[in-house]
Amino acid sequence: MGVTTALIDKIALIETKDRSILSTRSKGKEKYYIPGGKREGQETDTETLIREIKEELSVSIDPVSISYFGTFTAPSDGAPQGVQVQMTCYTATYTGTLTANSEIEEIVWLTYQDIKKVSAVDKLIFNFLKDRGEL
Repeated sequence: MGVTTALIDKIALIETKDRSILSTRSKGKEKYYIPGGKREGQETDTETLIREIKEELSVSIDPVSISYFGTFTAPSDGAPQGVQVQMTCYTATYTGTLTANSEIEEIVWLTYQDIKKVSAVDKLIFNFLKDRGEL
C-alpha cells in the first residue's frame, strides 16, 4: 500500500483584534478552525471567501477590501496519512453581525495560548501571527 498524496484546497479569512484571532467550531467537532472552506466548482478565491464567510458567519465581505495574507500547508486532521491542507488566507472587512450559521456551533476569539485547540494548518498561522506580534 502506498501513501496517499492529496491536497485539500481551502480559502480562509484572517481576522485579528486585541492579540486574538477569529475562530469557529463546527457542530460535533472539538477543534477550532479559522473560518472559510473549500471552493465549489470553478469559484475564484474571492468568490469562495465571500460565500463561505456568509454561510458560516452571516456577514458580508467587502470584495474591494480583500487582501492576500499568505498560504499555509500542513497535514489534514483526521485524514489519511499524506493528505495535506493548503489554506490560502486573506484579510477583509465585512458588514453585519458575526452569527454562527450553517454547520458552525460556536464563534470565538482565540489567543496564542489556545494553540492546542486548533488544527495543524491553523497552528502554522498562529505561529506566523505570533511572530508578527499580532497574536
